[in-house]
Amino acid sequence: MVRLGEVIVSDEAYKLDAVDRRILSALQSDARLSSAELAERVALSASPCWRRVKRLEELGVIQGYHARIDAKKLGYSIFAFVQVSLGQKDSESMRRFEEEMLSHDQIVFCHCISGNYDYQLAVIAPSLAEFNSFARGVINGFPGVKDVFTSFSVSEVKPYRGF
Repeated sequence: MVRLGEVIVSDEAYKLDAVDRRILSALQSDARLSSAELAERVALSASPCWRRVKRLEELGVIQGYHARIDAKKLGYSIFAFVQVSLGQKDSESMRRFEEEMLSHDQIVFCHCISGNYDYQLAVIAPSLAEFNSFARGVINGFPGVKDVFTSFSVSEVKPYRGF
């Protein structure tokens, strides 16, 4: 059994200690911290801090460093959650759907989910008209889509900032 705060690598669990969790928290708040700034925030000297970051990268806990973009400032005022159900749920149908969804920048995430629907998408668009056109052409127009349910975000209460 794996507990929260453990990492699975080659069937082994590595425990994350309080320092590892402080490092992850600091990097999620500001991935642009220098090694020295990060070390100071987590109360370590620079070399051991750097070694821990490298270890977390090698374990795959840290998968990359990203800029958080404000989509509205780029003209994307529509943020929609789209749930999709496929008529056929065989591996090939799902693989083709996932491949198609990966090819569109307007789809900012796509998750295979349990429940009444097979996929949950987040889609951005500059306007309702452009969302409608994209949804009709790409999502609803994809062969094998059985059902689609869309909800629009009215306001963002808590943005994703990591764990």
